[in-house]
Amino acid sequence: MTRYIFITGGVVSSLGKGLTAAALGALLQARGYSVRLRKLDPYLNVDPGTMSPFEHGEVFVTDDGAETDLDIGHYERFTGVSARSSDCISSGRIYSSVLERERRGGYLGQTIQVIPHVTDEIKNFIREGDGETDFMLCEIGGTVGDIEGLPFYEAIRQFALDNEFGKCLFIHVTLVPYLEACSELKTKPTQHSVKELQSIGISPDILVCRSEQTLPSKEREKIALFCNVKPSSVVSAPDLPNIYEAPVSYHEQGLDHAVLNGFAMDLNSPVKLEPWAEVGNRISTVKGEVRVAIVGKYTGLEDAYKSINEALIHGGIANQVCVRSEWIQAEVFEQEDPTPYLESCDAILIPGGFGERGSEGKIKAAGFARAHKIPFFGICLGMQMAVIEMVRSLVGVKNAGSEEFDHERNVSGGTVRSFEPVVYHLAKWQQGNETVSRSVDDDKGATMRLGAYRACLAEGSRVAEIYQAVDVSERHRHRYEVNTRYREELESHGVKFSGMSPDGQLPEIVEIPDHPWFIGVQFHPELKSRPFNPHPLFADFVRAAFVQSHLL
Repeated sequence: MTRYIFITGGVVSSLGKGLTAAALGALLQARGYSVRLRKLDPYLNVDPGTMSPFEHGEVFVTDDGAETDLDIGHYERFTGVSARSSDCISSGRIYSSVLERERRGGYLGQTIQVIPHVTDEIKNFIREGDGETDFMLCEIGGTVGDIEGLPFYEAIRQFALDNEFGKCLFIHVTLVPYLEACSELKTKPTQHSVKELQSIGISPDILVCRSEQTLPSKEREKIALFCNVKPSSVVSAPDLPNIYEAPVSYHEQGLDHAVLNGFAMDLNSPVKLEPWAEVGNRISTVKGEVRVAIVGKYTGLEDAYKSINEALIHGGIANQVCVRSEWIQAEVFEQEDPTPYLESCDAILIPGGFGERGSEGKIKAAGFARAHKIPFFGICLGMQMAVIEMVRSLVGVKNAGSEEFDHERNVSGGTVRSFEPVVYHLAKWQQGNETVSRSVDDDKGATMRLGAYRACLAEGSRVAEIYQAVDVSERHRHRYEVNTRYREELESHGVKFSGMSPDGQLPEIVEIPDHPWFIGVQFHPELKSRPFNPHPLFADFVRAAFVQSHLL
C-alpha cells in the first residue's frame, strides 16, 4: 500500500518545502522504504518551459523530456529516483486537460466546475502510480492562502477523505522568525498559517518550523498547544551550513519518527545515515579551494543555475575540494577586457541559455580560456559559443555566428546581419525509432530536443576516459545545434569532435586534447549529478581546476 504525504507551506514563500520533501524522502529511504516525489504547482503556465529564469529559476528536465520545476532536481539529488513527466503538474496542465476533455464531449454535457471536475483531475494525477512505492510525497507549490492554490488544497482534502484512515498525512512548513529588537522567537505567524490551513478543511499532522536557530522546547510546546498537534510533531528546521546536512538534521529533530508514528508504523527500523554523514564530512573537511568563474546571462539569480551550482559542489565532494563559484554577467565582457575578471580563476564555465544577450561576452570568455590554457567547460549554449569562437579564431571565419540570434533579430524587427551559420536550427532528428521535425516558428513550449539521448564517444578521447565508456545517455534541452560544416578545418587545428549522436549527424561533445581541460557538451550533465554519485565530467573538471590552482 502506498502512503501519501502532502507537504504545504505557509507564512512566506521560499521556506524550503522542496528541500524538506527531498530530505524526508532520503530519510524514508534510509529506513528501507521506497519513495516517489511529486510537485503540484498552482501557476497557470502549462509547465516552466517558457518561463524566464528570473521568474522561476532553472527548468529541470527529466529523462522522458518533461520540463519541470527546479524542486524536481532536489528530489532526484536527494533520493536518486529519476523523475518522470508524471511527477510535476501545474494548474495550466490541469485546466488544459479538463478543457480538452470538455471540447471532445467527455463530460456528456455537464457544466464544468472547479469542484468536482478540476479537483477530480488533480486527484487522478496524485493517484497515478498508486501501489508502486511505499510512500508518495506530494509538495504543493506556493503558500496557503494564495487564491490560485485553493483547488489543490481542496483536492488533497478530498483525497484524504476518499482513502481509508491512516493512508494520508499532512506536513505544513512554516516560519518562526526571530525579532532582534525583543530577542524573541515569534510563533504567531505559524499559528495564523495553521489557522488558515484549517479553515479550508486540512489539519496538519506535523509542523516543520523554519528558523535561524533550533527551536527551544518552550516554543515547540506553545506551537503544539495552539496548533493542535503533539509536541513531538513540531519539528525544528534551523538554518544549516549546506543543504546536504538536512537529512541528518531532520532525523535528529525527529521528522522521520513523527511521520512513521503518524502512520502507526514501526519506529524501531534501523536508519542508515552513514552516507549522508560522509557527504557532510567531505564538505566540511576539504584539502583546498578552487575558484570557478561562471559566465552567464542569468547570474543575478543563482536559482537560474541551481543544478550547475549543485553539480560543482558534487565535483568538490568527489575531490574533497571547496568550490567557490564566481558569477559573472556575460554582457560585461562585451564592453570590457575579460582579463581582470578571469586571469585569477582556476576554471571557467559557460552554462546553457537562450537568446543573443551576452553571447559575444561568452565567446570572449571561451577564447580567453582556450588561449590561456585555463580549464573550460561549455554546456549547451556554452559549447556553441566555444565552437563559434574557434571557427572565428582558428579557421578564420570572422562572421561565424548562430542562426538563433539572427532569427531573434528578425522576429523583433532588428537588423539581420550576414553570418556564417556555425550553429543552426535543428529541423529534424531521431528520437528512438521516430523522426521528429520542428520549424523555427513553432510554439516555444516543449518543442525543443528534450530528454535523454545517447551519445557515442570516440575511443581514446578524453571524455571516453572520464566516463570510462564509449556510449552514454544524457539529458538535452535545446533548439539549435552545432553545424559540422567546419569539422575538418577545426580538427586540423587540434579540435576533436569526440562525441556524436548515434547516427553521426549531431555533435554532442567537442574537446581540445592539447589543453589542460577544454570540453564543450551539447547536453546538460548537471541534471544527472548526485552528491553520492557526482557526474564524472564535473568531478574531473573540478580536479583539473584544483591542479590549475597549484599552477597559479
